[in-house]
Amino acid sequence: MFKILNVKKYFLLIFFISIFSLIYAIYVEFILSHKPCKLCIYQRIPYVIAIFICFFGLALKNKLFWLSFLTLTFAFSALISGYHVGIENSIFMEFSGCSNTNTGLINKKDILESLKNIIPSCKEVNFKILGLSLATINLLMSIVITFITARLYLYEKNRSN
Repeated sequence: MFKILNVKKYFLLIFFISIFSLIYAIYVEFILSHKPCKLCIYQRIPYVIAIFICFFGLALKNKLFWLSFLTLTFAFSALISGYHVGIENSIFMEFSGCSNTNTGLINKKDILESLKNIIPSCKEVNFKILGLSLATINLLMSIVITFITARLYLYEKNRSN
């Protein structure tokens, strides 16, 4: 498989997967009006980083460095989304940033304003595809990308020796 897939094509593939993933997340948020929780927002960060890594991987020489950085980025993505899936399935407790606690609001105007800014709980699954939450899909995708990138790194490292 890795003989067919060269590093430049792989960087392009991950570049487009990352762009598509971010566009789809924005589509679900703004067009379909499903407000994301904080962990959903955090899960977008590795895809933004991956876009830059792929750009540099295509433009610069040291492909092994960029492949290793891409592996770490998606391993981190798998950790974030795995934690999120754990919260959705009540395996882990929500961290304090996931819950909406508006204590101390006395003024009616402040209460109404705070209702506009309510962030959904990380436990709530607002949007599913084929019965899977977006966090679960991201977890599976991140694991697959991490594994393939690590294998490609090892293949390229052994090939260059």
